[in-house]
Amino acid sequence: MGAQTLQACLLAPPADRTDLEVETARHGLALIDLEPGETATIDHLSLPSADEHFLMRLGFFPGAQIRFCRRAPLGDPYVYSVDGTHIALRAETARRIVVRRTPSGDAGDLS
Repeated sequence: MGAQTLQACLLAPPADRTDLEVETARHGLALIDLEPGETATIDHLSLPSADEHFLMRLGFFPGAQIRFCRRAPLGDPYVYSVDGTHIALRAETARRIVVRRTPSGDAGDLS
């Protein structure tokens, strides 16, 4: 087995993982994986262009701090705080926003 073939095998995602799961594993965790009260910094959005632009106008852009506030009583949607505004997102949308956890104490005021 040549070096290039071995490298391709090591970099290739397992057959049972989706592209989104592989991307999240490389870059951080999905927004939906945060616990209530936990804060994070948005790394990037993996949504259709129109959805990305809409969310960016609401404050969901790379580098923005976000806090997971609560889940709806039946589990979906999820409520997040961005720049002082509470915004509800469906689970399928929150799964496509990749974030990095913010160390406690670095969160600032996200009320």
